[in-house]
This record gives sequence, structure tokens and C-alpha cells, in this order.
Amino acid sequence: MPVGAFLSSGLDSTAIVALAAEVQPQLKTFSVGYDIAQFSELEVAAQSARALGVPNTATVVTPADLMRALPRIVWHLDDPVADPALVPLFLLAERAARDVTVVLGGDGADELFGGYPIYREPLSLAGVSHLPDTMQRGLRAVSRVIPQGVKGKSFLERGTTPIEERYYGNARVFTEEEKAALLRHYTADIRHTDVTAPVFKEARALDDITTMQYIDLYTWLRGDILVQADRMTMAHGLQLRTPFLDRAVFEVASTLPSDLKVPPRTQDTKVALRRALAGIVPASVAGQKKLAFPVPIRPWLRTEMHDWAHGVLDSSGAGDLIDLDVVRGCSRRTARRKPTTPARSGRSWSSACGTPSSSPARSNP
Repeated sequence: MPVGAFLSSGLDSTAIVALAAEVQPQLKTFSVGYDIAQFSELEVAAQSARALGVPNTATVVTPADLMRALPRIVWHLDDPVADPALVPLFLLAERAARDVTVVLGGDGADELFGGYPIYREPLSLAGVSHLPDTMQRGLRAVSRVIPQGVKGKSFLERGTTPIEERYYGNARVFTEEEKAALLRHYTADIRHTDVTAPVFKEARALDDITTMQYIDLYTWLRGDILVQADRMTMAHGLQLRTPFLDRAVFEVASTLPSDLKVPPRTQDTKVALRRALAGIVPASVAGQKKLAFPVPIRPWLRTEMHDWAHGVLDSSGAGDLIDLDVVRGCSRRTARRKPTTPARSGRSWSSACGTPSSSPARSNP
């Protein structure tokens, strides 16, 4: 069957394309982006394709494309997955399926090799987290009286909170207070630790960085990334293959010490993988920081998608589940905010409301 590959601006998909092209020199590659330059990866992907000598097909996603595709995306998902990356992935797969039956992707490399910037957190918090318990309790008390939004509050909170309580992958957007205001039937008894406690127990012999990877393998990777990757590609009869998740690759990655994933003296990530790929991927890609497959949700909600989004709310019939006025308030605040640019080390999207955590960025397709 004809095989192609997804190609973004990132190291992982570029590595897959570079290695696959050694076997199939005219490997067809497919990239997705937007007409908002600061959110788009198309230019870098095209440069990589030229450097590797493979053909590349670009798909530009517009607000009209999102509004048209979203009902189909929700239908194919079966279960709700709140990740805007679903949209470009669905449209990328739709285009690729015209030319190929199987497509290769770079999913899994960040979890295995330490690619998410959040994995540096244990290093940055060490000055507080390694203090005696009595001092940590005092600092935690100080953090409670610091006003929300003041610099240092979050650092003290996270530094004095055990990793089992503070880390649960790339899933947090709303605080407990925000959820109580948003949800009609809020139950504070249901906590993330109910899900993650058994996984933390299995990882109790690991260092904190490796523990975070372990949590992501069992929650974020299989609950978000692989769900959307499978369902958005199979929606078009396209079979996705993820070479980084091969058992042999995992066995190698699992032997790496933490300083070959996120070294303490630099801001690098995936150090071992980057070294292994030197001379295989273009140098411009091998050294660049992670771009988190961004989706310009906020700029679009401020402009072309504003009326459509409110129409969805008005006709949703979801008022018995969520407070629609709270959601409308989020939309109004979004409309007043200045446009934002994606951070290369931040989340894959900017929430219209809520307080995104400094969780791992979504990996490029």
C-alpha cells in the first residue's frame, strides 16, 4: 500500500521522514498550518522537505474549515476529547488519504525521550522541594496569602506540593474554583489523584522526571494523543503508524538517565535523541525548541468564529450541564484580549477561559 508521512517543523516527524526517505526516496509528506504566520509550521516543514529531497503537500486550515469540520470530528471521536489539535489533524489526514493509505507520524518521542518542557520542573523546584518538611509547610502557608497572579505564588505552591498531587499530565485547564462556577453538578470529591494514584504507585522507585514520563505514558499519551491520532486518521480510512512507539525504541529510551533527557545546566530537551539524529535531520530542526502544534483558537474566536461560537452555545441545550453565562463571559474576555502568539515551550493552545497549567505541550504530528 502507498505510504506517506506527516511532517511538521519538529524534530520527531522530521526524523521519521529522514529515515523513511532512505528506504523510499520519493516519500510523500503532508503538512498543516494556517494563514496566521506565527501559528504556522508550513514554512519550516517545506524547508525540511526540500533539504531531505521529498515532496511535500501543504494544507492551510481556515476558520471556515474548522466550523465545517467540527461536527464531523465530534461524531468520529465517540468520546469527548478537548484538544483543538483534533481539527488540523483531521484535515491533514483528509488530504493525505487522497494519495496514501498508510502514514507515519512522530507521536511518542516526547514521552519516551523527555521532550516536554514541563519535565524540567523538578529541576527548577529543587531549591524548595528539597527543603525540610517544616520549612515547606511554612512556605506553603506564605503562598496561600500571596494574591492570585503575583509572581512567586505558583512557584511556592508547586514546590511545596508532592509530585503525586501536583502533576497529572497535560489535562488541567480550570482551577477547582473555576470548575465549580462552570459546572452545574460539580463534585469536588472526584480528583485527579483517583486516576493517577495507581500509576504513581508503580513509578515509586523512579526519579521525578522519569515519573512524569511514566504518568504521561499511561494518561496523556493513551488518553489524548493516540486517541485523536487513531480516530482522526481512521475517519478517512488512513492507517497511522508511530515508529517511536515500537517496543525496541521503548527499551532503549527506558535506559536513559534523566540528564540525557533534560540536562540540569541547559534548557535543552530530548538531548540523547537530538545527538542521535545529528547529521540525519537538518541542523535547523535538530537544534530548535519545541513548537506545540499550535491552533489559533483565540484569534479566531475574537473574529471570524465569534458569532458561530455563540450560535453553538445558544442551540446546544447544554444549560443543564454547564452555566452558559459563564462560558459567554469567557468569550467576552477573549474578545477584549490582545492576540497572542504561541510559545515554543508552552501549551498547544490558549484557553479562552480558565488557567492553563504549565503542562507538557502537545507533540507535533
